[in-house]
Amino acid sequence: MTEEDTARHRARMQRKKAVIEERIARASLERGVFLLHTGNGKGKSSAAFGMLARALGHGMNAVVVQFVKSRSDTGEEAFFRRHPAVRWYVMGEGFTWETQDPARDAAAARAAWETARAALADPGVALVILDELTYAFKYHWLDLEEALAVFRARPLHQHLIVTGRAAPAALVDAADTVTEMGLVKHAFQAGVKAMPGIEW
Repeated sequence: MTEEDTARHRARMQRKKAVIEERIARASLERGVFLLHTGNGKGKSSAAFGMLARALGHGMNAVVVQFVKSRSDTGEEAFFRRHPAVRWYVMGEGFTWETQDPARDAAAARAAWETARAALADPGVALVILDELTYAFKYHWLDLEEALAVFRARPLHQHLIVTGRAAPAALVDAADTVTEMGLVKHAFQAGVKAMPGIEW
């Protein structure tokens, strides 16, 4: 790099720094945020559990409610369930193509929702993760407007993460931060079986 290139780069970075610092100064609200991880790509729940680790590092209490998943042999549950600040509930009946019983799936979703509601009303819980909740709206097991009202009424500083594919538009609108995981390719498509530590 020439001295001129270096000077141009420095000037560009100084302008960028000023813009970023102005945005940081304007962001003065302190309240719980609602994050939504959706899309067809891998990593929605994994991202939520990464944020769980971050919250625990800051001494926060957390509740995880899993809506569709029924297995209790996942690496994340084995790791986090041992932590005294985490309450972990696996309340699903399994994937719909496995259960083939919509009444059973709906009943499981309603039971999970009651557990979620209790966490969402508890000011001692700093982070609530509702894993795979979007399916409960897709299959009409739960009422979306009722859920949104509960989300809005949660304690002011409580953070909420919802995961799952096909998030309805009203859920996207209600969230503060929405990340859509896009699928580029997946090892399963090439015949690679699901592996512990990667898929569960």
